[in-house]
Amino acid sequence: MRKTQIFLRSGLTVAAAAALPLTLAAPSAVARASGISVSTSGSAVTVTTSACPSNGSSFGIASLLSSGQANFAQGRQMPLTGTSTSQSASWTGVSPGTYTVIVVCQSGSTAGTQSIIVSAPSTPTISATSSAAPSRGVMGGFGGAVEDYGTITVVGGAALVATGSVAAAWFLRRRSKPHRL
Repeated sequence: MRKTQIFLRSGLTVAAAAALPLTLAAPSAVARASGISVSTSGSAVTVTTSACPSNGSSFGIASLLSSGQANFAQGRQMPLTGTSTSQSASWTGVSPGTYTVIVVCQSGSTAGTQSIIVSAPSTPTISATSSAAPSRGVMGGFGGAVEDYGTITVVGGAALVATGSVAAAWFLRRRSKPHRL
């Protein structure tokens, strides 16, 4: 019975240690960057995208939402203009505050969503906080794990985990039978 428990514990430890590098090396399911670029200059806001192909008559619609507005139809809407490689829309006379810009292509797909802060007209600044179409939310707990360190670092970490797992299994086996190596 005791032998079975030790093998079970060792087996679970080794299985967990073997799965850890695979979990850390797997690509994350994080949404990619927004397909739009938003800038501000004084009281003017401009959005640019290349994600909306034309259906012959138009590219799509951009909407500027203030903090109290919840959906696309409530904002100040502007049609996208431009070429098949670059489309844009702009708003003038925007009062200071925080806004969200949403671009919806003619096909009905969302090209992207981005928040922007418009400051007082006397101090023109470009300030934007980007978020992808589905918001990633708070990334609490990731710390430095968000940065891509490369293959060599991941392999080195996996080797350390494997070495630690083997040492732990050897220690547990030796502890159960002190006369064996």
